[in-house]
Amino acid sequence: MNSTSIGISRRSFQQLSPHIGLKKLDILVMAMNPGSPSRGSLSPEGILREIQINLLECKVCFEKFSTQQREHRPQNLSCGHVLCLECITALSHPLLRKLECPFCRQLCSVDGTSHCQVLSDLQELLLSWSPTSSATAHRAKGGLGLATGLTSTALHLSRAFGGWGTLINPSGIAVLGSAGTIVVVHDGENRVVVFSPQGKKLHSFGRRGQAIGEICYPVDVAVTPCGYMVVTDAGDKAVKVFTSRGNHVLTVKDPFQMPWGVDTDSHGDILVSDIQAGTLSQIKVDYTRGLILEHQTAISDLQHPKVVASCWVTGNTAVMEHLPDDTHPSGRHQHTRLKVFSKDFNLLYQTDNFSLTLQSMVRLNMSGVAFDRDGDVIVIDSNHGMIWSLGKLQNGPALTPLVGDHLIRPVGLVSLKNTLVILDSGDHTVKIYSAKSDAGPVL
Repeated sequence: MNSTSIGISRRSFQQLSPHIGLKKLDILVMAMNPGSPSRGSLSPEGILREIQINLLECKVCFEKFSTQQREHRPQNLSCGHVLCLECITALSHPLLRKLECPFCRQLCSVDGTSHCQVLSDLQELLLSWSPTSSATAHRAKGGLGLATGLTSTALHLSRAFGGWGTLINPSGIAVLGSAGTIVVVHDGENRVVVFSPQGKKLHSFGRRGQAIGEICYPVDVAVTPCGYMVVTDAGDKAVKVFTSRGNHVLTVKDPFQMPWGVDTDSHGDILVSDIQAGTLSQIKVDYTRGLILEHQTAISDLQHPKVVASCWVTGNTAVMEHLPDDTHPSGRHQHTRLKVFSKDFNLLYQTDNFSLTLQSMVRLNMSGVAFDRDGDVIVIDSNHGMIWSLGKLQNGPALTPLVGDHLIRPVGLVSLKNTLVILDSGDHTVKIYSAKSDAGPVL
């Protein structure tokens, strides 16, 4: 089946571009074209499923749009984003009749909203078509994934929590201990929020500011094996360490210019990228006494390094560089390069967006990186709302899609047993994907 058989073309999608963004729009349309190099492993049925999930549900309440139920009708905001009528009513001021868009923060008038007819038409069109049983067999046969059992066919969204207000523009996520407590840094009044695995808010700390125990502009967060939390504060140009209850332990400033990404290794050593200095620092800390034992530059000559990830299994470290525009052929997509280092910080492997596109014929824009429990490399494509596995990289990347459902702009993830915990800044939520759709995640 091709795009003409269901009457969908890029021209038909042009009206949807304010809602989903041109980049995701291009992926959907190109994937539906049999001659497209970006078709990848997605079948026509898979593309329709992507459309139904990414276009035909409200990204605030996750309820499907419906023309039959007035409260769930899709409504256009003046900024171009689409919400259901119920969420617009809930988010708006009852007297001023205005609301702040939860995605772009533009102030919109309730009276200026209008029914999104094109989404209603698309929904009715897709309702007339249903996947055949052979499509399910095709997807199951082609599913690849993580060695721990996570596969592109088995991962399902089992839980989502947070949302605008609870989380504001979240940027970093970590999981604390065997209990699976989830830690998120965001732009709220208290910069660090701690949730239970079920999504209940337990406590928050790190008030906005530059005093001791305060956080100015948090970028990333990590946890140590013994339960301490480490936050990079770009506003204060510092790395700040807290107990699991939020008590301040230590602040490290020198010699950082702009600390960005952070992670900890299996020994509790802190790894920090400096986007301005172009370095990766390793900090050994005596947490009980709040003392720095050693602070060294482990890697230098990096180009605008942001995300850093440490594998507790192999000891390897991954760093995501953001390259200048003149490094690669010009285009609309960001230029990033992934470097993987050994435990002694010797370069093992590197690749970039352009090279991955040539090798896999799938357009990929890497923006983040993590390791799974077996040491496989997982990358985030925040532009397209996708999570991919690259494998162990010894013989080159084995590009495998893991998650694409319900994601808008993922910015961070943690891999656990049969579970991915993903931070989505697009709708300010934490989303937990499990290998079993009918059960909670195994944390």
